[in-house]
Amino acid sequence: MTEEHLDLLDDSGQAGVAELRGALLDVLGGGVPPASILGQQRLKSRVFRLRVETDGGTRSLIVKRLDPATARRNQLVAERWLPLMGLGDVAPAVLGVAADRNGRWSWHIHEDLGDWNLKGENDPARVKVALEAIGRLHTLAAEHPLLPECRRQGGDLGIHYFASNLRDAVRGLAALQPPHVDLSAERADLRDRLLARLHRLLDDQPRRAQALEEFGGPETLLHGDLWTTNTFVVPTPDGLRAKLIDWDHAGVGPVSYDLSTFLYRFPAGLRPWMLDCYREAVRKAGWRLPGRSELNLLFDTAECARYANRVIWPVMAFLQERADWAFAELAEVDGWFEALEPVLPA
Repeated sequence: MTEEHLDLLDDSGQAGVAELRGALLDVLGGGVPPASILGQQRLKSRVFRLRVETDGGTRSLIVKRLDPATARRNQLVAERWLPLMGLGDVAPAVLGVAADRNGRWSWHIHEDLGDWNLKGENDPARVKVALEAIGRLHTLAAEHPLLPECRRQGGDLGIHYFASNLRDAVRGLAALQPPHVDLSAERADLRDRLLARLHRLLDDQPRRAQALEEFGGPETLLHGDLWTTNTFVVPTPDGLRAKLIDWDHAGVGPVSYDLSTFLYRFPAGLRPWMLDCYREAVRKAGWRLPGRSELNLLFDTAECARYANRVIWPVMAFLQERADWAFAELAEVDGWFEALEPVLPA
């Protein structure tokens, strides 16, 4: 079968579809045996599920369009970092890669894991398997010689991430005043509330840095975006197996960064049990987690860093383009700060 016969995302408006067709044919064996697209489902704006029929049967694949830096990071995770750390089974393999001719986008092709992510899922058996996999990732990658490369190609998600996001957010908010812009009273009040929150966090940076130094544990490879939608627990003939997808934000830092993201996705009453599962998983490597109050401070530091990051981009959009949606997003972030509670109940 030739590329012309592969009716792929024709009306999607996506860049690089022609290049994707060629890569998909390679994944399917160079067009022998013949194949056809049975179905195409948009999962996100740049992520699609494809059902492909070949003489060997029906196959389901995921294709995802990424910017070049993110594509490179995901490929390094799957093909270099995790395998060299003894973790090659934690992420789905990259079956094929296609870059558009202008170099602005890359497509990745993965095997479809189905609908086995943990979104809305509180089944203890599946959650425990996920936590054991996360603990295995963190302990095997801790202090690994590859971490400098992971930090360079990924990011630094420790105290530097906290401090730099706060400074960048403050810098942007401070520019939202005359003569640069003329804000309504309501928008000026929102700007001032966010500035006050961020300045308090900056003033508290030394205490939080000390806590991370004392209680944060060794640096390790982090998934960086450990939502339940990125965490799959798949039934196999050998039992449940966890897979982590979408390593777009992978980096290096303390385990509290990943743990806080994951724990916040579950009801507060379930989190102490979940933390015990993780604690038991890492105990096998000789790790001992700090107490509840120390962990809550580490978790809060990671979450506030992420909130500060979410301030930066709408501010930039408003300063550069006068984007109308910017203040709605800032109001949402302000609401997150207001509603933030400790991960672990007192």
